[in-house]
Amino acid sequence: MKAKLGVSALVLLFLGGLWLVAAPFVVGYQPRGAAYVDATVNDLWVGGSIAALSFVSLVIYAADALRELARRGEHSHD
Repeated sequence: MKAKLGVSALVLLFLGGLWLVAAPFVVGYQPRGAAYVDATVNDLWVGGSIAALSFVSLVIYAADALRELARRGEHSHD
């Protein structure tokens, strides 16, 4: 149960980070073709960082889960 909650939180953080990256362009406060405004730069850095960290955490969790499954499989053949 705790693992599902943790993975769900990481997925939500990842999606939230992606939204922060896309928001300036979707919502329209970044004018097309203009230099990036401060809010856009902030959203790109914060959103990109959140998305990257949560993605790396999900990959680490998946690798650990696969390692655990492989370890369990080794013991079942004895």
